[in-house]
Amino acid sequence: MVDTAVQKHAENAPESALRPDIIRALGTRSLVLVGMMGAGKSSIGRRLATRLNLPFADADTEIETAAGMTIPEIFERHGEPYFRAGEARVIARLLDHGPQVLATGGGAIMDQRTRDLIHIKGVSIWLKADLDVLSRRTKRRGDRPLIDKMKDLMPLREPVYALSDIVVQSRDEPHDTIVDEIIAALPKHLNIIAGEGTQP
Repeated sequence: MVDTAVQKHAENAPESALRPDIIRALGTRSLVLVGMMGAGKSSIGRRLATRLNLPFADADTEIETAAGMTIPEIFERHGEPYFRAGEARVIARLLDHGPQVLATGGGAIMDQRTRDLIHIKGVSIWLKADLDVLSRRTKRRGDRPLIDKMKDLMPLREPVYALSDIVVQSRDEPHDTIVDEIIAALPKHLNIIAGEGTQP
């Protein structure tokens, strides 16, 4: 079901004239959101997809559907290597169905093969969030890791996230503000000039 408030914002948004050029420049590539758990990849991704009139896919949801169990259950029963292998397969499959907005799990980008595929078949967008923001957002989720685990993971993951094509700060602002910033960054990355499409 389309969020009517988001749809109304999309219809009135200043990037409306650029939307066809963005879609044209993407071709079959996906907009791939990366970042830590709690960065807002799913919620911001859905809004971004609505604004650009693109399909939205959540890799974690696809993994759970394929496995018939939740991600914590997969970890508990089969371990992380099993999960990561399945995650890589799911993301590879999803990247064959662009253009779309694709939200990935926090550790997905750590796999070199997945990074290479995203580079070829997508535009990577890091939703960068400070630890205090992540802490507030994840403490409400019982299946999220504890904040001390995040402290350990962030120094390992952030240098890899920083290789993304676009970096946007995810913070305590309305999600539409973050979406505005993503869309504003796309024309430069895609070499688009308003009304002139993709440049050589």
